[in-house]
Amino acid sequence: MANASVSLQIATLPDSPGVYQYYDKDGKLLYVGKAKNIKKRVSSYFNKLQGNGKTKVLVRKIDTIRHIVVKTETDALLLENNLIKKYQPRYNVMLKDDKSYPWICIKNERFPRVFPTRRLIRDGSEYYGPYTSMKTVHTLLELIKGLYPLRTCNYDLSEEKIRAQKYKVCLEYHLGNCAGPCEGLYSEKEYHDNIEAIRNIIKGNFKDSLHRFKTQMKALAADLKFEQAQRVKEKIDILENYQSKSTVVNPKINNVDVFSIISDESYGYVNFLQLSHGSIIRSHTLEIKKKLDETDEELLQLAIIEIRQRFNSQSREIYVPFEVEVGEEIKVHVPKLGDKKAILELSERNAKYYRMERFKQAKIVDPDRHEKRIMAQMKKDLRLKEEPRHIECFDNSNIQGTNPVAACVVFKNGKPSKKDYRKFNIKTVEGPDDFASMEEVVYRRYKRLLEEEQPLPQLIIIDGGKGQLSSALKSLDKLELRGKIAIIGIAKRLEELFYPNDPIPLYLDKKSETLKIIQQLRNEAHRFGITFHRTKRSKQALDTELETIPGIGEKTVLELLKHFKSTKRIANASYDELSKIVGSNRANKLISHFNNKN
Repeated sequence: MANASVSLQIATLPDSPGVYQYYDKDGKLLYVGKAKNIKKRVSSYFNKLQGNGKTKVLVRKIDTIRHIVVKTETDALLLENNLIKKYQPRYNVMLKDDKSYPWICIKNERFPRVFPTRRLIRDGSEYYGPYTSMKTVHTLLELIKGLYPLRTCNYDLSEEKIRAQKYKVCLEYHLGNCAGPCEGLYSEKEYHDNIEAIRNIIKGNFKDSLHRFKTQMKALAADLKFEQAQRVKEKIDILENYQSKSTVVNPKINNVDVFSIISDESYGYVNFLQLSHGSIIRSHTLEIKKKLDETDEELLQLAIIEIRQRFNSQSREIYVPFEVEVGEEIKVHVPKLGDKKAILELSERNAKYYRMERFKQAKIVDPDRHEKRIMAQMKKDLRLKEEPRHIECFDNSNIQGTNPVAACVVFKNGKPSKKDYRKFNIKTVEGPDDFASMEEVVYRRYKRLLEEEQPLPQLIIIDGGKGQLSSALKSLDKLELRGKIAIIGIAKRLEELFYPNDPIPLYLDKKSETLKIIQQLRNEAHRFGITFHRTKRSKQALDTELETIPGIGEKTVLELLKHFKSTKRIANASYDELSKIVGSNRANKLISHFNNKN
């Protein structure tokens, strides 16, 4: 069993692919693992009895769990490999050797060779990968070899040496695998055109190549060569599942620090990814409390300096989401697309997950404190006299004036209180008049609360602009509640908040928790009202047809619908089926009605 601190950390882990890291109470890294679902994988360590003695000891030592979220399970595998080789955790034994994942190299030569390698040599050559399976590499190279004649020799094919006839074609030429560039039989331009096509195949643009394989597979199957066809099918499967891009290991991005920021009203969360030799070797998120409403730019600048000092970073280049001032000796780059943008987005994703986890942990540890903070924030943001512990939101719903209804949803302490939801049929308004409908339901709602001596809300939210707000105010005036209950209107398009007697709307920060709760209230009122409206329309349509039949009353209609569920099924039912429910007399009337209709 995990201790309380570890249990809390597990409860807020994400259900995403990534890498998890276990640390002991002294902050020493014990173990690095990968997972398709981080939360499930980590939970499994604590939810079952461990048979392995080493694992039992590991679990007892775990004090802190950290994680890095990535896009795919393949990226998780690569990241795990990077971290284990970098930090050599005590309880990882499988990946501590120097073996690395394979790459495909297009050599920096006049007539480039294409071959697999596990070593990255920075001589201007192109490297694609890394691959988690050598089988994928061999399949790709076999495909390339079958499509394009490439040299495999390591001769220096300079123009002077070819002109001097230094070399002779080898067996590969006679087998048709090479077109003989060593004797000048293959032009440099044509060779490089083929290399460009190979680049596309390696990057994953191999639609034509897949078509060739599928044609080949069908031809083999037609000739009853099923074993060979199956081998070709395996190649197709591998190519279709092949991923050419990895944000976790990318030789184009070397020795760079990546920073991103996610913020709300109170805190900024800055994520730091450190890349060394094209691989992510560290992820850290710093939480910064705002003191003077600092901007994201100000917070990020402070965080970059602090994080680089803490981890003693020597990188001379950083990737950030916007321009920052961090000194002339550091090159600042704001990626717009491609691999660099992808690595910045990965950093942002980790910052978002960290923020979500902090919120979840706060709710679990001290739900009252979380509620108090939100209520205090809403009071401040909405310029209220008291905390809005009880909020009610109204929304009208009608389609072309038919079946007008309204809904009132209630939130208490920032959460829906569904037992207090109320729905209204509009009684005094003819036609589609949203303003008059709003005036009616607000009046009816608070007249009843006053009569029953029920507690009134601290805040009323009207779904609509100035018109709906003015209508609601008329009802509060009639009930002498103006000034006793705060009331605002929210316009849908720009999320404008309107106050009584104030022509200028209030705009809340889009990241604001206050705005999120108001939007949740508005959306919940809309959903509740629409559901009621649809139910009413459907019931009216059913009732209208069945109740027009002479001798069929409301009670009979309810019995029929309860059993058959729809008018269509009632119409298709036999005499025996109907008579069992409503008796022979009414069954005859129903059969006669639907026969005449048909």
